[in-house]
Amino acid sequence: MEQNSKPVKERKPTKSFDLKPGDHIHFMGICGTAMASLAGLLHSQGYKITGSDQNVYPPMSTQLESLGIKILSGYKRENLTRNPVGTPNLVIVGNVISRNFEEAEALLESDIPFTSLPQAMGQIVIGRRHSVVVAGTHGKTTTTALNSYVAESLGLHPGFMVGGIPKNFGQSYRFGSGDWFIIEGDEYDTAFFDKVPKFIHYRPRSVILNSVEFDHADIYRDLDHVKEAFLMLIDLIPEGGLLIACEDEETIRDLLSRRKESLAKRNVKVVTFGLTRGDHRAENLEAVPVKGLGSKEQALRLGTRFSYRGQKIDIPMIGSYNVKNALATIALWTELGHPASEIAPRLLGFEGVKRRQEVLGTPGGVTVIEDFAHHPTAVRETIRTVQMQYPKSHVFSIFEARSATSRRNVFQDEYAAAFIDAGTQSLLLPPPFNLAGLKEADRFSTDVLLKRLHDSKVDAVLFDGVDSIVKNVISRAKPGDVVLVMSNGGFDGIYQKLLSSLESVR
Repeated sequence: MEQNSKPVKERKPTKSFDLKPGDHIHFMGICGTAMASLAGLLHSQGYKITGSDQNVYPPMSTQLESLGIKILSGYKRENLTRNPVGTPNLVIVGNVISRNFEEAEALLESDIPFTSLPQAMGQIVIGRRHSVVVAGTHGKTTTTALNSYVAESLGLHPGFMVGGIPKNFGQSYRFGSGDWFIIEGDEYDTAFFDKVPKFIHYRPRSVILNSVEFDHADIYRDLDHVKEAFLMLIDLIPEGGLLIACEDEETIRDLLSRRKESLAKRNVKVVTFGLTRGDHRAENLEAVPVKGLGSKEQALRLGTRFSYRGQKIDIPMIGSYNVKNALATIALWTELGHPASEIAPRLLGFEGVKRRQEVLGTPGGVTVIEDFAHHPTAVRETIRTVQMQYPKSHVFSIFEARSATSRRNVFQDEYAAAFIDAGTQSLLLPPPFNLAGLKEADRFSTDVLLKRLHDSKVDAVLFDGVDSIVKNVISRAKPGDVVLVMSNGGFDGIYQKLLSSLESVR
């Protein structure tokens, strides 16, 4: 990335925009999941879009390329001064951008209006529509996608922005023609000039709150600091709004308790859900075959059946976390006037989200699955779910510590516990991604992890990189086995390498 050591001029972001179709909007950090989605949304409304990024990878890079959006490589000064489309009318700055990047410096030295993604979303896209913000440490992407699909099937023609690509829609966004906008509410910070959680700008009318755990150790000190962010979100729900919250979660019960009087004063309706607590409760979970699900290679996959208020409901997903995602969806739309008997049958049509337990193929009879899991809780639940989904298969789990938090030792013990508690059958690890920027004392240690796992008799091996991992999988995996890859990045192209290598040797 291009950086400059000179002092950077201070300039405030633009509070309001006077834009018209055909104007040029430039995105700094365009291949981020949310940034690429907003770029697509504004492209669909007739704006000219360009963007800059580095180390791009699918699915967002391919989504942008399919729209004909030009991606400039690197964060260079000339991206603004010599942009191929001309000087932008507005620049939207992603939170991957630091103020000392060349391109950021050029922006601050110019007179070009600029803002952050969340501010642009709130003002240009959401506006006065009923904004449904889906928030929490886990389950945001799947729950946002599921609610967008249900709202569409109800004929509400919603707009949406999802932190992934829902298979029902084939893209991560839609402007929508209705009065609803459903958006994934991220607690990560907004931009270098606006250090508040993204969801602060999303104008929530209804909020789904699935879970709250410590995460994003690069910006949050501890769990109490994370809770402060979610309290800010709860405080934004307006008079007569709606809060759907998972009562199973102790952290959420604490948040509700701390805002009980404030919510009542604003006449915000609080509705809870869960497996052990809540107004909307699921019981008697069981894995069942659900026809018509899964990849083309699979005519039959497992889903989940559960009891809900005297009726049996099937969903095309497995695992308790996915049941909670479904419960949150039922709770939201029943409170908004649609009976559960109308919502429940629609859940079966949900096809899932790319990179969320997505079956990439079955080369040589070995099923290769990709998942975004990087937090210890998500890693544990993903491995459990896949091993439950394929009970007769041996599952090789591959995990890359790539996120800002997973590369730190803040979750050193929690990752060991996650792999042990999940009953991991085989674990293959590369070195953590790019530790160069971290102090030695702060780095995640694979050596410490492996000792804990070996003491607990977990089959875990450290490799020097992706190629050696692929070679090991080829030598060990048999037809009928499963390879689960967990990373929140490109992971050195491991997905295609596995698919092509497994196909070639069978």
